[in-house]
Amino acid sequence: MPQEEIEIAVSYLSGLVRQDKLGLGYASIQSAMPGAAAELPSADLVEVDAVFERIARSTGKGSADAKQRLLRELLSRLTRQEQQFLFGLIVGELRQGALEALVLEAVARAAAVPSADMRRAVMMAGDLPRVAKAALMEGAAGLSGFSVQLFRPVLPMLAGTAEGVDEALAELGEAALELKLDGARIQIHKGADEVRVFSRRLNEVTAAVPELVEACRALPARELILEGEAIALRPDGTPHPFQTTMSRFGRRLEVARAREAVPLTSFIFDLLYLEGASLLDQPLRERSAELVASVPLPLLVPRLVTGSAAEGRDFLAASLGRGHEGIMAKALDAPYEAGRRGRRWLKVKSVRTLDLVVLAAEWGHGRRRGWLSNLHLGARDSVGGGYVMLGKTFKGMTDEMLAWQTSKLQELEVSRDGHTVYVRPELVVEVAFNDLQASPQYPGGLALRFARVKGYRPDKAASEADTLATLQAIWRRQSGQEAPLA
Repeated sequence: MPQEEIEIAVSYLSGLVRQDKLGLGYASIQSAMPGAAAELPSADLVEVDAVFERIARSTGKGSADAKQRLLRELLSRLTRQEQQFLFGLIVGELRQGALEALVLEAVARAAAVPSADMRRAVMMAGDLPRVAKAALMEGAAGLSGFSVQLFRPVLPMLAGTAEGVDEALAELGEAALELKLDGARIQIHKGADEVRVFSRRLNEVTAAVPELVEACRALPARELILEGEAIALRPDGTPHPFQTTMSRFGRRLEVARAREAVPLTSFIFDLLYLEGASLLDQPLRERSAELVASVPLPLLVPRLVTGSAAEGRDFLAASLGRGHEGIMAKALDAPYEAGRRGRRWLKVKSVRTLDLVVLAAEWGHGRRRGWLSNLHLGARDSVGGGYVMLGKTFKGMTDEMLAWQTSKLQELEVSRDGHTVYVRPELVVEVAFNDLQASPQYPGGLALRFARVKGYRPDKAASEADTLATLQAIWRRQSGQEAPLA
């Protein structure tokens, strides 16, 4: 494969278009499909990517027709199999969490490098196509260049879930307990006077959060990478809703006014890099000691190190009393496992919640007529790929949320069937629930009981949604039985 095609190919095989947004609706894409197909391929990947770039940049009056024309001209040059692949790619039907893992393993095998080395490089870079190119062009030597570097964000370490403090401490032993904040995950990089802030999805948000930049610039360390949460607090110290915090991110205009109306507070909980050295492989106990020596106490998340379940329950009660979600329990000997969700960090909340993907929505009735209301919820199938439906809910939604999701879901529409609109699996929603029940109605064999929406999570990608395996583990703990097979 030509060198210039590697990153494009890996992106497409992973189910991702390289452009942020093509601006093509499902109907437009379907209309652009030509009736005939070429007998032989006549466009290479570089040409396809160039056309997608032209489509993405087409704006203004007449842009919809121009986008459709460009896509139709491209598709007419492709074979039927190529047309079908690109159609699935553009509408998001290829976007499955399992795809990237499979592509990573395939590239590792083709490049004759250990898959563990590939995974670590991707964790550092947050960019599988770029790592794949380095591996295929330079082998192990190419992967060695992917290490922690200033101003190149690393994927965040993710947490599992525990039913309570007792379970968390029984599993971890003595652990660091921290407030579980319903804020925005941030990663702050400082090199001398330059400070940049990145979101959970590794997007730079520096311009939108000047107060976080100022606080970090004042720290004595010359070089560091911090991780924490940014959250909007009321004057009494209780948190605003998550959506209020998120209103500060992505803003480019009137930042000063937004800062005055919704100031952000940072709660730093980890130190990944200090004065030219990576700390990722050091245990949390050592990273925390360096963190306390480098960052003033008012900027740090409140923390308690204990092995006592009674002390842990008191800490949880105090967190809930301050209006926060719960607590985090972290193993003191755990390194920072960028991009991985494991059981070395555990979430303990007052109510059980899951991050699920919206698969479809039904039109509402009565007062909700004209709005897409009843959401079809899916968990990520990390084994078979795709998403497995777990149930529906129309509870917990404000009028503002109903209006927003009606517009957004129609942008993601792939088909309709009666009163149901099916969408590309891209939107992540946080759902609270009481417990699980066995259900032959759904393909995963499990269903949520009393599910209600807490809010959308625009900071999370569908690939970060909770998995069917997570729900099966909850079911085993809840019932003492093996979960029904999907």
